[in-house]
Amino acid sequence: MDWLERTAKLRQWTRSGTRAPHKPLLLLYALGRFQQDAAGELRYSAVEEDLQRLLTEYGPPNRTTPAYPFHHLVSDGVWEVRTDRGPGSPGSGVRELRAAGAAGRLVPELRAALRREPSLLGRMARVLLDLHFPPSLHGDLCEAVGLELEPAEAGQLSAAVRRRRDPRMRELVLTAYEYRCAFCGYDGRIGTVPVGLEAAHVRWWAFDGPDDVDNGLCLCSLHHKLFDMGVLGVGEGYRILVSQRFVGHSPAAREHVIALAGRPLTGPQPGARPVAAIHRSWHTSQVFHGSPRPATAA
Repeated sequence: MDWLERTAKLRQWTRSGTRAPHKPLLLLYALGRFQQDAAGELRYSAVEEDLQRLLTEYGPPNRTTPAYPFHHLVSDGVWEVRTDRGPGSPGSGVRELRAAGAAGRLVPELRAALRREPSLLGRMARVLLDLHFPPSLHGDLCEAVGLELEPAEAGQLSAAVRRRRDPRMRELVLTAYEYRCAFCGYDGRIGTVPVGLEAAHVRWWAFDGPDDVDNGLCLCSLHHKLFDMGVLGVGEGYRILVSQRFVGHSPAAREHVIALAGRPLTGPQPGARPVAAIHRSWHTSQVFHGSPRPATAA
């Protein structure tokens, strides 16, 4: 059985690029817990808070419940659920899962495969990360679910689930924005080498975002992370959106995040294609959290 293929083909509700990372997040969490305790199981009432936090931080903007993937992941052949009454899930309702003492874990065949081939766990995790989340969030996600991955595992994905990136995108995007962060104008270098500047996909590569200049922004490391977490976005007229859900009371938070609300993007240079409306709309609907703050006074 090809567990990487099965991991890559988790059944998810999807339409026009809509994000539904519920099952991938649960499976990542289960892999992290297996790495810590191969014999353990996940009682829904005990892990519900952890799973809800993952969905809130890394899931879509609309509020969702971890009960849905806890029940439905069974259909993908990687997960099993039992209750105090015996095998089988009581359904996808929160109350039912709690009342029945529902507990889940990886299916026996997968647990056996992970014991025989320890590197399989890391490769499965890489498939989930690459297919559902941008690289800027991979490290934080692994920490959140308790996964420790070897760097060498990054390049071991099955050819069936790998899509080739365009290595030129970074240089093209940074050139288009003249090596300045589109949000704050940061342009640091060591000698002639840019430091802390990254090419961010607006529509995530994991969701068919192309490696094109009009799907990219040159962002500093801080604003790239905040952009991918849904704190920042790009609105009409290429003005910066700042989520009302973001909270920061320090002068640094006010200056580097909150004060950006309503400001125009820095760049791109004349002749370079700005962010396409279709990619901007995808980010606003699938990544940006909540409503934008009103523009700050100049």
